[in-house]
Amino acid sequence: MSKRAGAPPFEAPRQNRARAVSELMPAIHGAAFKRFGFVQSALVTRWPEIVGERWAAASNPESLRFPPGRKADGVLTIVVRGAHAPMMQHIAPEIVERVNRFFGYAAVARLTIRQGEVAKPMARTAPPSLKPAPPEIGEGLKAIVDPELRAVLESLAAGVHATRGLPKIG
Repeated sequence: MSKRAGAPPFEAPRQNRARAVSELMPAIHGAAFKRFGFVQSALVTRWPEIVGERWAAASNPESLRFPPGRKADGVLTIVVRGAHAPMMQHIAPEIVERVNRFFGYAAVARLTIRQGEVAKPMARTAPPSLKPAPPEIGEGLKAIVDPELRAVLESLAAGVHATRGLPKIG
């Protein structure tokens, strides 16, 4: 092992490496969600599936806080439009049950409601420039039960199918 001139005698080898952005993305959004009290981002992204379209239009999950050192018996805080708060309070046990069913264990013990502005859910549609996936690709995707996953895979297949040749960098 040769020493470089001027280098410290015990320089550790470089630990970092170049990584793809896609490899970093789960860590980035995961850290943001954890900062605001979400241990699982799926609670935010799949809120309409959990509580239903009707209640998702009037509410958004704000935070999920657990007692120190535990991952159960948490307090879920949701933001609700003012006029819907009394109804949401009435169906709070059902919301807790649905969220616990989504997690698969008793993650939420109590629901807290805060009145405020509710952000409109983002529409998840494929870009208009993409053509539908060819029928031979679509046949394999029909067996996928999760509609969100199926839509993403169809969009990916259509994008791959629409690409001709190597990408051109300008």
